[in-house]
Amino acid sequence: MNYQETFRTALQSAWIIIKLVIPIYIIADILYYYNVLERVAFLFEPFTGMLGLPAEAALSIISGVFLNLYAAVAFAAPLEMSPHQWSVLAIFLGVCHSLIVENVIMKKLGISNLYSYALRFGGGLVIAWIAFQMPSEWFSATVTSETFTQKHYVDFTDLITTSLGSAVMLTVKIILLISVLIFVMDWIKSRPFVKNSAKNVSKGFTITVGIILGITYGAGVLIKEKQSGALSRDDIFYIGTFLMICHAIIEDTLLFVIFGADLTMVIAIRAMAALLIASLFLMFYRRSKHGNTDLS
Repeated sequence: MNYQETFRTALQSAWIIIKLVIPIYIIADILYYYNVLERVAFLFEPFTGMLGLPAEAALSIISGVFLNLYAAVAFAAPLEMSPHQWSVLAIFLGVCHSLIVENVIMKKLGISNLYSYALRFGGGLVIAWIAFQMPSEWFSATVTSETFTQKHYVDFTDLITTSLGSAVMLTVKIILLISVLIFVMDWIKSRPFVKNSAKNVSKGFTITVGIILGITYGAGVLIKEKQSGALSRDDIFYIGTFLMICHAIIEDTLLFVIFGADLTMVIAIRAMAALLIASLFLMFYRRSKHGNTDLS
């Protein structure tokens, strides 16, 4: 394991988080303070209402889908949401985030963009809706109730100073979490077992790597094998479908656990949904596949 390279990666990630989270958090607080979102919230009610989320969560969803989870968390942090709602948001954005970037990787495996976008957006909505239908008592959090207290400001100056302090604290939490995860993940990648297994890819190993380390690394392991023909099209379709629903499940979920999402429920729901969807879709794919070069 190259500790210097890992430390450099952690510093680069920290700088990205600082530049992204602090301004977005403050902007979100200003928008809430002046009730700007309430004036346009009705446009997003079909989605937020379907998931039992406040309409103001729309910015979190949009930024998560098109940008990344750091931006999504920064927009959602000022909201007053329950552990159940945080868990629902974690499930949807865990499945459906950074679509443009990550779908480029799936395309290299021969999985069409149309299939990737439809699966992750549609699948995310359905899975999160099912989670919303579950009793709220099934979802619990270890954070204090202070996390869910809506802030009230005396004036704009109070808003900025308080928001800045909260944004800095949130940034520190995320940086600590991500730094620890980067060191842990790099350590896992450097283990002889992982390196040796990556040379002899199996379906189970690749899924495990993707679940823990994410789409980029899990799919990266597959690309050379696809080019060499070592894996069948059915294997690639199954693994790709599974990983689009359930990937980087620890790192992604912990970002939302900071605010109250239930770690166990989020992981269990995404893992079971991935297994069920990938198995069913593989069955339909085998029945309907034809001469197309893209898997869809």
